[in-house]
Amino acid sequence: MAKTSPAQFVRQVRQEISRISWATRRETGTATITVFVMATIAAVFFLLVDMVLSNVVQLILGLGG
Repeated sequence: MAKTSPAQFVRQVRQEISRISWATRRETGTATITVFVMATIAAVFFLLVDMVLSNVVQLILGLGG
């Protein structure tokens, strides 16, 4: 395998960076909001499942009062 000089490496890196299609500010914002919404939905879902399972276990074990 041939060695690459540092200057040639930098040229190759710049060439590859120019090929990248970067997300726009709007796309980034939309993706961020989507992630926060989905994380919130998942958190609420698991909170409800945990509460239901906790109540079922307490009822079965007779610890529910």
